Amino acid sequence: MDLFDVLTMVGGLCLFLFGMDLMGAALERRAGNKLRDVLGKLTNNPFAGFLTGLGVTAVIQSSSATTVMVVGFVNSGLMTLRQSIGVIMGANVGTTVTAWILSLGGISGDNIFVKLLKPTSFTPVLAVIGIVLYMFMKGSKKKDTGAILLGFATLMFGMDTMSSAVKGLADVPAFTELFLLFQNPLLGMLVGAVLTAIIQSSSASVGILQALAIGTAGTGAVTFGSIIPIIMGQHIGTCVTAMLSAVGAKKNAKRAAVVHLSFNVIGTAVWLTVFWIVSLFLPPELLSTEVGTLGIPVAHSVCSILNVLLLFPMAGLLEKLACKLVPDSKTPEAEVELDERLLKTPPMALASCHKLTVTMAGVAVRSLKNAMLSLTAYTPELARSVREDEDKSDHYEDILGAYLVKLSINRLGDTDSAEAAKLLRLIGDFERISDHSVNILEAAEELRDKGLSLTPEADAELRVMCAAVGEILELAEASFVNGNLESAVMVEPLEQVIDELKEKLRGAHILRMQQGKCSIEAGFVWSDLLTNLERVSDHCSNIAGCLLDMAGDLSLHEMLRAARDGGEYAARHRSLAEKYSIPTPTVAE
Repeated sequence: MDLFDVLTMVGGLCLFLFGMDLMGAALERRAGNKLRDVLGKLTNNPFAGFLTGLGVTAVIQSSSATTVMVVGFVNSGLMTLRQSIGVIMGANVGTTVTAWILSLGGISGDNIFVKLLKPTSFTPVLAVIGIVLYMFMKGSKKKDTGAILLGFATLMFGMDTMSSAVKGLADVPAFTELFLLFQNPLLGMLVGAVLTAIIQSSSASVGILQALAIGTAGTGAVTFGSIIPIIMGQHIGTCVTAMLSAVGAKKNAKRAAVVHLSFNVIGTAVWLTVFWIVSLFLPPELLSTEVGTLGIPVAHSVCSILNVLLLFPMAGLLEKLACKLVPDSKTPEAEVELDERLLKTPPMALASCHKLTVTMAGVAVRSLKNAMLSLTAYTPELARSVREDEDKSDHYEDILGAYLVKLSINRLGDTDSAEAAKLLRLIGDFERISDHSVNILEAAEELRDKGLSLTPEADAELRVMCAAVGEILELAEASFVNGNLESAVMVEPLEQVIDELKEKLRGAHILRMQQGKCSIEAGFVWSDLLTNLERVSDHCSNIAGCLLDMAGDLSLHEMLRAARDGGEYAARHRSLAEKYSIPTPTVAE
């Protein structure tokens, strides 16, 4: 093996790692909302979590990515520590799928069907299909499918390149002697752990091991006695990624990373001890048997399953151990509103954004309702609450806007991109509603501080207006928080009624001023109140319209025009107009 073989092996390794990363990222995007739905249905049942972790890891081809996701979910409150334990165990088994796929590279034979199973035969076809989908097709789903195929083709090409490059090692006696050293359980475990920790991927380190096994087939260098300790060490090395992701996280997220480390360290320590004891009594030729095409994936799967069988019944003890190693601190932890670890998982990052936007919606609605209450029952505490809620809304808009922009830098699927755009539109409307609540509060304070009062007629009319705005607020909030499109449809006719009501109230008040029943100064405050309340209804209409627009193919304007032409809309408009009617003002004779 000369310098050029080494360079070829390094190049193959780079292609292998790049292909794995490309395929994993595209698979994650392609899974999209399905991934979010699967993880969102977790219960405290460890077995359900195990199956979830296994399935997700088998899809995205990376136990490290799954575990980092889990740390982010726990840190953001999307998953409990107990739920994370089953997922982490499942991820350790799910990652063995990669080894089985890579084992196809060792298939050999003259039969046409056997040759078709060999990756070098079918990956060129996948690459052609992939490049067509990726470069010439429109739509993110087709492009992601193309990226998956290209990633797989690149991965298998890199694997084949590595295998070809290391064939020269077959003639190097030192290589055989090196693998004989790895039969020492501690040394083999250490090598596997260090290699995996450096490249931060157990799937990649298994791929390197398989390339060595395929490339040196027939030499007897890579044996079961040497690979089993290395594979056990890989389980420990893969914990580095999760441990790094937990730096700066909340205690429960750190505990999830510690559970991952404890699971693999305890499992490896127990089974490595068993392996050492058994190796003392087994015939040496059994451990010296050369690993075949399927030897590494079988050994990898067996080691992972044995770890789960040993520690699955002890999930509660792992949780207690993590809590002991990461104890509760006396000082309260700062709440993590949006965890940047989730940016690598757009569906879950969007779920976190949606959750915070729901909180923002509740704050904005509460602020507006309290502001309207201050018109008739003003207290300093109520005023302080309105202003605090407005500050919270401003804060939520800032962090959500910045987070969604960062998220949009990633390549998102069509569904995720539409969800991000929707949230960006909605947070602006909720923030403006809270701004109007402060304006209404200030109007109430001006009336109070200046000793101004509204006439009984104006006061009664204002109550009608506030009741209508209160209802449209509740409809808009329900349409977003509960995903209730029926509530969204009911918003538009009420918004039209409020517009008409505003004009009637303005006209009635002008008439009262002409009759000398109301002062001009109070009239200015009245006008500001009407303007702010009417604009709140406009923002509610924007919220409902956005939700309807995102749910259907019609544009918002076309949808509203069609709704206004329908009999149902007209009937609801009449009903609401009667509900929020005011007496017709009379002109004094």
